[in-house]
Amino acid sequence: MSWVNKCKLSAIEVIKYNDQLCLTIDALWDALHSTFNTALHCQVDINILDEVTDKSPFLWAPFSKEEFKSAIADYNNFSTSEPDKLSLRHLKVILKDDDCLGNIISIANTCINLEFWSSHFKKSTTVIIPKPNKASYNSSKLFRPIVLLNMLGKLIEKVISKRLQFLTAVSNFIHPSQLEGLKFKSMTDASVAHTHIICSVWVKNLSTSTLVFDIA
Repeated sequence: MSWVNKCKLSAIEVIKYNDQLCLTIDALWDALHSTFNTALHCQVDINILDEVTDKSPFLWAPFSKEEFKSAIADYNNFSTSEPDKLSLRHLKVILKDDDCLGNIISIANTCINLEFWSSHFKKSTTVIIPKPNKASYNSSKLFRPIVLLNMLGKLIEKVISKRLQFLTAVSNFIHPSQLEGLKFKSMTDASVAHTHIICSVWVKNLSTSTLVFDIA
């Protein structure tokens, strides 16, 4: 695949899981599934949500053409083909037609109004690729999964995600310390925040401590 660097794997190397060789498809499936979904049945304490203050409800406005055009423009032109075989290049051509774009917007608005997500958008293909520069590939932990979803569903999800991020930001729902995954935030912001915290703690400790100098 053009989007994966070439990796020479041993022709006789077998993945081991729980000290057993994965010699069948079922054994390999169990090893990969157990490795990649370790958090599947972990218990989550939802009581932490009680600490979140209530926010005033707001109306969800219908999607606009500009939102979809902006979302499709953010996509990388070298994105991989999806299970529905609808490539990004094809989708960009489709969205240039106002009637087609209007139909896609109608689908998105209907999903919101009916609180329904089509099973077609949930179908995915998982590709297992090796992590680069490893001396051996005899463990499932040395591979990573990439989940490919249908392109149209991904586009609608992206528009919804950008809308939710904007609404939560203007409502002051996101904590100032939250930087990952937000627009207009980068590693520079995280570095500045950490530097500020470290310097603040250092100055505080310095002001409350007693300095002793040995002038001997």
